[in-house]
Amino acid sequence: MSALTEAVSQGAPPEEIERIPLPREYRAAYVRQDDQDIFSGVTDKDVRKSLHVGLVPMPELAPDEVLVAVMASSINYNTVWSAMFEPVPTFRFLRQFAGQGGWAARHDLPYQVVGSDGAGVVVRTGSGVRRWRVGDQVVVSPAYVDEQEPATHADGMLGAEQRAWGFETNFGGLAEYAVVRATQLLPKPAHLTWEEAASNPLCAGTAYRMLVGDRGARMKQGDVVLIWGAAGGLGGYAVQFVRNGGGIPVGVVSSERKAAALRALGCEVVIDRREFGLTDGAADDPRQTIDIGRRLGRIIRDRVGTDPDIVFEHVGRSTFGLSVFVVRRGGTVVTCGSSTGYQHTFDNRYLWMRLKRVIGSHIANLQEQWEANRLIERGQVVPTLSAVYPLSETAEATRVLQTNRHVGKVAVLCMAQERGLGVADPRTRARIGEDRLNALRDFHPGGDEE
Repeated sequence: MSALTEAVSQGAPPEEIERIPLPREYRAAYVRQDDQDIFSGVTDKDVRKSLHVGLVPMPELAPDEVLVAVMASSINYNTVWSAMFEPVPTFRFLRQFAGQGGWAARHDLPYQVVGSDGAGVVVRTGSGVRRWRVGDQVVVSPAYVDEQEPATHADGMLGAEQRAWGFETNFGGLAEYAVVRATQLLPKPAHLTWEEAASNPLCAGTAYRMLVGDRGARMKQGDVVLIWGAAGGLGGYAVQFVRNGGGIPVGVVSSERKAAALRALGCEVVIDRREFGLTDGAADDPRQTIDIGRRLGRIIRDRVGTDPDIVFEHVGRSTFGLSVFVVRRGGTVVTCGSSTGYQHTFDNRYLWMRLKRVIGSHIANLQEQWEANRLIERGQVVPTLSAVYPLSETAEATRVLQTNRHVGKVAVLCMAQERGLGVADPRTRARIGEDRLNALRDFHPGGDEE
């Protein structure tokens, strides 16, 4: 352990942190360029074979960046993609980014430090950073934007150079240190532990933009919202935003264990996908999709009285055709991902003739992240954390997501030595209650790969 790592872990004051030199190397989870072809012809692209944890060189800071000592991070599905080298190896993204020249050239390396979530302490600031100081406790938004692009000033997600930090950039959050732009920082909710705080930014911000922000579905009170994968990282936050906004969440899950977890988050209408016969390969047969959609529609109408006003879609190929079919006339399908595949098949008659809308959404701009973080600070939204792994077991934690055994979010302790550290506001924590904050604590990853 370096002197700086030890000082940060022990909560040293800012002036002491500033005096300690940066270590030349730090521990991180990374993928290697030389491994890009290891899964050629392999059916099970086991990420435990491609994700490594070891020492990497400390990068230099650009003027608009800060160095964060990462206390905890979390696993998102983009880390699964990075470790599978799909749909393309992320080293292509790094080369494209480096083509800008200047500070961007640092990112083109034969390894990539991955991870798009983080909570920690600022230990260095670039010469152009104004709003943040050494010692600040922060969480990191994954939206890595170029403030010199005109479109960014209308919406940070519209800039052509917008990237997902730790996926399309280097120096991500699954590490002892992370390099982030100052425009990615938010104050850490003081009542949360490091691992709870690290679980929120990507999924909570993404769900907020999709449902609440004026660029998403713009959910209203009373709206029925069908949420695929509702017991996962994104789904758990979507359920909370729908309930907070006076809507009715209808969660779809894949097992009894996940149904129980979803009810623990307060979702009263839960549907197991086996109830309407959703099986692998259904997306390839339009007639089967319509049959399944009719069964699903009957179940939803039976339980809430109407078709969904909004479908929260991130599963992709296996569900997208159903989403377009079951949403009500004039309703909205809002989509942010495709974990089961990017090529979607659907019957366009049910889109154009029934005046439905499809909205694409990606991460969240800084204002949306700030608004979502404010709800977390107030305890109106709580972390969906269910499991915590040490940094040394990042590959195993990522495998849990790859095999769909997770419930909610899976966190990784980086500099934090144990769970439960980092709470600076115990009074707010007591007001919210441990039962709410740990609603999914009994739902650790299942033993069988689904």
